[in-house]
Amino acid sequence: MRQQVVAVVEDDPGMLQSIERLLKACNFQTAIFASAEAFLDGTAASAATCLVLDIHLGGMSGIELRRRLAASGSDLPVIFISAVDDEAVHEMAMQAGCVAYLRKPFLGKVLIGAINKAVAI
Repeated sequence: MRQQVVAVVEDDPGMLQSIERLLKACNFQTAIFASAEAFLDGTAASAATCLVLDIHLGGMSGIELRRRLAASGSDLPVIFISAVDDEAVHEMAMQAGCVAYLRKPFLGKVLIGAINKAVAI
C-alpha cells in the first residue's frame, strides 16, 4: 500500500507545526503550506490524498480554495478546520464539500480519524 500524503494548509505556524508532527508520528507523509495560494502553486499538492484546510486564511479562504479545486474537477477529500464557532461558516464549509469539519482546538485522534475516513473514500 502506498503511503498517504496529507496536504495541510494553515497560516498559523504553531498549528501547522503541531499538525505536521502529529501526522508524521502516525506515519503519514505531509506537504505543508502557509496559504491557499502556496498550495495552488505547489507541485506536492498533486500527490496529496487528503487535504486538511483552515477556513480562515490570509488571502484566499479555505472555502474559496475548495471551490476552485472542485471547479477544476478535483475530488481531493477535504477536512476543514476552524477556530471560529460560527454556524454560517460551518454551513458554507459543508456546502463547499468536506469529509469533516473540526473546530480548533481538536484532539489529535479526531483529526487522525477524519483523515483515515477521508483516505478510505
